[in-house]
Amino acid sequence: MSGGDPFDRFWAALDAVPVASDAEALYDETTAAGRLRRANLATYLDSVGRSASMLLVAEAPGWRGMTNTGVPFTSVRELGPEYLVPPEPTAPWEASSRVVRAVLAEWSGPLPLAWAVFPHHPFAAPDRLTNRTPRPAEVRAGAPVALALLEDLRTLRAGADTGAGADTGAVAAVAGPDADGGPGAGASAGPGDEGGVRVVAVGRKAQGALALAGIDAVAVRHPAQGGAAQFTAEMRALRDASG
Repeated sequence: MSGGDPFDRFWAALDAVPVASDAEALYDETTAAGRLRRANLATYLDSVGRSASMLLVAEAPGWRGMTNTGVPFTSVRELGPEYLVPPEPTAPWEASSRVVRAVLAEWSGPLPLAWAVFPHHPFAAPDRLTNRTPRPAEVRAGAPVALALLEDLRTLRAGADTGAGADTGAVAAVAGPDADGGPGAGASAGPGDEGGVRVVAVGRKAQGALALAGIDAVAVRHPAQGGAAQFTAEMRALRDASG
């Protein structure tokens, strides 16, 4: 990416994450599919990331959605006209992407930015049309990417609030989980959260992965496996609390 990209730290960290034999590097510039995903991710960061004050963090890309498009919680079906469409997607839609996009469609104010704590697609070898849980070592390897993204978002938020450049020496303030893991008490602004970025884990696995990375985050229910209604309600509660 160019030197003027506000997400330079993010891109550098992303390109440094190692790839195991049973994981697929989604943003490899040496492949046509990787270049397409990378272009889509750059478009997404530019359109949503510049104003985001909330970061939704999933565990890892799924084979039906982000692995095709390069955009978190976005399957081919949800791609807007500004995005590139993969010529041979492995699936046309993903249930979780549909639920997340429906919630964001009714969002008021700046949209949350989504990401995955492990940025490659982990699969059960040899079948790439599967998902597996990232190993702790993979989560640790992906953690610097999430931290770099938080730092880039915090810098953008600080600049927007002050109208000037910001000191980038600290990572964004995040909200801590409440006792039952819902978005209630943990969703309230914590010390130093002014102008910062709130981190919300999508599912307990993502929350645990973030904890391994040293990031404390409030958790909402993952929309998969019957969790759509609870996810929607908890996201609406976060939206209303943020408003």
